[in-house]
Amino acid sequence: MTDFLALAYPWIKAFHIMAVITWMAGLFYLPRLFVYHAEQSKPGDSRDQVFTVMEYKLYRFIMNPSIIVVWLFGLALVMTPGIVDWSFVWPWTKAVSVLGMTWFHMWLGRHRKAFASGRNTLSGRNYRMMNEVPTILMFLIVISVVVKF
Repeated sequence: MTDFLALAYPWIKAFHIMAVITWMAGLFYLPRLFVYHAEQSKPGDSRDQVFTVMEYKLYRFIMNPSIIVVWLFGLALVMTPGIVDWSFVWPWTKAVSVLGMTWFHMWLGRHRKAFASGRNTLSGRNYRMMNEVPTILMFLIVISVVVKF
C-alpha cells in the first residue's frame, strides 16, 4: 500500500488541492448567503425560499462531497511515507486547523437547517464575523504547510 501511495503522491496531492479549493469556496460563500438571507428575507417569503434552495444545493452538492474528498486524499497524503514528520509543529497546527475547518462546516450545516425551518436566531452581523473563521484557518494551514516550522 505504501508503494502505491508513494507512486500516486502527485495525483493524490493534486486532487486534494482541487477539493480544498472547492470546499473553501463553499466555506466562504455559504456564510455570505446567510448574511443576505438574515438581512433581506423573512421566514416563508419568496426570498427565503430562494436562499434556502441555494444554501441547500451549495452545502449538499458542493461542500459535502468536497469535504469527503479533502479528508480522503488528505489522509492518503499523511499515510504516504516520508511526507509528514510529526516531530515538527506544522503537521499539528495543520491538523488542528483542519479539525476547526471541519467544525465550521458542521456549524454551517446546523445554521442552514435553522434557516430552512424558519428558526434562524443570528443576525447578518453574526454571520459576517463568522465568515472570518475559514480565512484565519486557511492562513494557518497554508503557512503551516508551506513554511513547515
